[in-house]
Amino acid sequence: MSETPVIERRSIDYIPWSERRGKLWHQAPFWFTGNFVLPTMVVGFIGPQIGLSVGFSFLAILLGACFGTFFMAFHANQGPRMGLPQMIQSRAQFGSRGAVVPFLATVFVYVGFSVFNVVLAAEGLGLILPAEKAFWYPVVTIAGVLIAVFGHHLLHFIQRWLVYFVVVSFAVVTIVALTTLPAPVGIEAGGWNLNAFLVQFSLAAGYNISYAVYVSDYSRYLPANSSAPRLIFFTYIGAAASAVWMMSLGALISSRLPGVDAVEALNIVGDNFFVGFGIIVVLIATVANLSIMSVNMYGAMLTSVSAVDSFKSVPKTRTTRVVGLVVIGLAVLVVALILPDDLLGAVNNFVILMLYFLVPWTAVNLVDFYWVRRGKYAITEIFRSDGIYGRWSWRGLTAYFLGLVSMVPFVYLPGVWEGSIAVLVDGADFSFAIGLVVSGVAYLLLARGIDHEAEAEARRASERELEGTVAE
Repeated sequence: MSETPVIERRSIDYIPWSERRGKLWHQAPFWFTGNFVLPTMVVGFIGPQIGLSVGFSFLAILLGACFGTFFMAFHANQGPRMGLPQMIQSRAQFGSRGAVVPFLATVFVYVGFSVFNVVLAAEGLGLILPAEKAFWYPVVTIAGVLIAVFGHHLLHFIQRWLVYFVVVSFAVVTIVALTTLPAPVGIEAGGWNLNAFLVQFSLAAGYNISYAVYVSDYSRYLPANSSAPRLIFFTYIGAAASAVWMMSLGALISSRLPGVDAVEALNIVGDNFFVGFGIIVVLIATVANLSIMSVNMYGAMLTSVSAVDSFKSVPKTRTTRVVGLVVIGLAVLVVALILPDDLLGAVNNFVILMLYFLVPWTAVNLVDFYWVRRGKYAITEIFRSDGIYGRWSWRGLTAYFLGLVSMVPFVYLPGVWEGSIAVLVDGADFSFAIGLVVSGVAYLLLARGIDHEAEAEARRASERELEGTVAE
């Protein structure tokens, strides 16, 4: 077995069996720490901000996060089965060039979340050393890029060890918030509102569905014979538990400290334990922000390189990965510098928009993996622009756009678009459920014409080329 390099040498290429290692349970702390960041807490601010009581906010968060994580966790199984980054797998459903369609939405997600992480991390560091964003934003961005340069193994290591710090510190913050902050009364306590409930549900679900675009980036080094149920379980429990905890903490703090941003809120609550503890918690959250920002940049690089490779073959080398990370870092920095001041509103709109574009993709991708091709792909053909999966696969693209179109009447974004059916139900937006069903069912029906015998022969040839043997 070859030694693990200090700096990862792989980019979008296949991970051979000889380099596969790792433990399934490592997925739990990786994804648990991934959600212990300030943007996750900000998502929980939304319910109380729009009039939902804390209790109903908790319920919407619990149901939404558990629902969204279901789709995210099932993508984890694709990593060890295929040995590829998440989004390049989409070439099998959309074609080598058609996959650029979901790629664009995915890069938007990566860059967007990285920007929020930069802003909040810089705000946290500003508590220690006040400085203009023109100073902190580049510092934070460069640090994120450097961590991502070292790659997959360092990211796993950082996430796995950070979990101890975030659990202890935020357990204290949660207890202190419950026992020291005055509970709202009267109209300030909020109540029941279906539209507000669905907004909070959708935000919680969409937030964890967003991880679907890079789940297998961090499971692709696991052995090919890894237990699928255990892998899915560890991914699910890690991502769902932390999302529910952090978003619920956000809802609790938002209801008791209205109008206070995430960094200031943590500082206030922490100092209720003892003066100075607030800064300690903010710094721990800032380190977690920096880590997940590196995770996002790493995924953005893989997807961007995959998109370029769809039209012009690029070397699958360490250098390509580093250059890609520098480009992504520059994009994140520019967007962060021009981001509007209303961060909370930006997070709300960003997560909702992201949900619209990712839901049809996740439906098509999961249906193809679990029901159509049942996890069996000709990996070498995925890298060939003129391979058996084609350049523009009409089945996947048709199902994707049918899902998008079907959601339009159900979309409710005040000031942007108010769908006719959403208006009839007082602004209740459940468009994502429509998109999931329409795209999934459409692809399942359209995929009935796929020539599985031809793919089976190509798959056997692919396995011989990659590993010198054919997997049973």
